[in-house]
Amino acid sequence: MQDSAPAFRLILLRHARSGWALPGQRDFDRMLDETGYAEAKLIAQSAADRGIRPDLILCSTAVRCRQTAEPFRRALGEDIDIRYVDHLYAGPAAVYTDLVEAHAERASLMLIGHNPMIEDVFRRFLGEEHSALTNGYPPAGLAVIDFSTRSAAGRISAAALSAWLLPEPEEVARR
Repeated sequence: MQDSAPAFRLILLRHARSGWALPGQRDFDRMLDETGYAEAKLIAQSAADRGIRPDLILCSTAVRCRQTAEPFRRALGEDIDIRYVDHLYAGPAAVYTDLVEAHAERASLMLIGHNPMIEDVFRRFLGEEHSALTNGYPPAGLAVIDFSTRSAAGRISAAALSAWLLPEPEEVARR
């Protein structure tokens, strides 16, 4: 983490691992699998241990995203502001960036959503060839992106990755 407070902090979280849709089940209703539940708990606790606490969490309404968000309420406190946004489920990456820009007056914002949109937003702010994503954006991957400045129009700029958290596989296996 940076020593000084950033002008704005964006936290991107891809939902944890989910099972495949069952016959007749909509993709929207897919749930976390056993590994995903463990990943969600571990990444929430890891974020809390590092003092990562967003002012607001915007989360896709898909079941697997809601299940990924819930451990943050337990780890960060019942008063954490989690809002569910339908457009984060099926909307393009532009929906994600529009939400970031709409909330850039805050100190920090977390988005919990889906790939490829989460990865697209990460790459938009940090560059196409960022080393953290050599194998794509993994389930339960949490990126903390700090912005040192904002433009007068409220658009954010000058981004740097200040933390990249992944649930440790051996910890997931123990849960």
